Amino acid sequence: MEQVLVNGLYLGAQYALIALGLTLIFSLMNVLNFAHGQMYVLGGFVTYTVVAQFGLPFIVGLLASGVALAVIGALVERFLFRSVIRNSKREESTMLLAAGIAFFLDAVILLVFGEKQRGLPKIVDGVLNWDFIIIMPYDRILIGVLALALVAVFILFMQHSKTGRAMRALAQDKVAARLMGVDVDRYSMIGFALGAMLAGIVGGLLVTITGINLGMGGPTSIKAFMMIMIGGAGVISGAILGGFILGMMESVGLTLLASSGEITYLAIFASLMVFLAIRPQGLMGKPWG
Repeated sequence: MEQVLVNGLYLGAQYALIALGLTLIFSLMNVLNFAHGQMYVLGGFVTYTVVAQFGLPFIVGLLASGVALAVIGALVERFLFRSVIRNSKREESTMLLAAGIAFFLDAVILLVFGEKQRGLPKIVDGVLNWDFIIIMPYDRILIGVLALALVAVFILFMQHSKTGRAMRALAQDKVAARLMGVDVDRYSMIGFALGAMLAGIVGGLLVTITGINLGMGGPTSIKAFMMIMIGGAGVISGAILGGFILGMMESVGLTLLASSGEITYLAIFASLMVFLAIRPQGLMGKPWG
């Protein structure tokens, strides 16, 4: 049981980071970024390139993935989403744009990096063995701790910084925030950049654990959508809760079902459908949206 709990916390920490970026973008712009998984993959490839090809330290590669994805996110918001939101009254226009960006990024990743699996050596070697009750590689412990620390930093940033308070105001009431002098365009771009940066950092963190390949973008986006549906779309605390719930469900499922990922996610999807039928707004979402 202790091993299942530790594995769930490890998975939940990384999943929460992925969901945070997606729910931040949704809360600010009411846009479901279907390219979020592709941004995760691109971040992993940036870290891989900086470390494996240029021989720089892992932390430099991680920072490079965060900066690169933040720039890409800012450009996507400024030159694509902003124009579509202003000129189209149909919500599906942004969904189609997001899907188009996902396919475009898939093509770019295939062209630049190919379709082979890429990975990096472990950050630290060794395995924690606590009386054969808890067995966890040290690199996974480090990644989990870093993910938890980033979640904490994100929460503090959103609660106490001027930028964070402005973005929270936009998420709560965009018209009122504009009347109070908040630059909606500026903070929407910052929020999109921050969401993309979080995706890139998670991809960089996990390139030493799971590796990275072209086919991981779609499944990652699906998991991110599941997390915000569980917690409540657009609710930051809900994204964190949804990430840890999904992590625990996956850990329990893989343990009870003898490491069968297909059956585990069949059970998770079935549970999610029943849950959404009962509470479509998620655990922490408002009934009206």
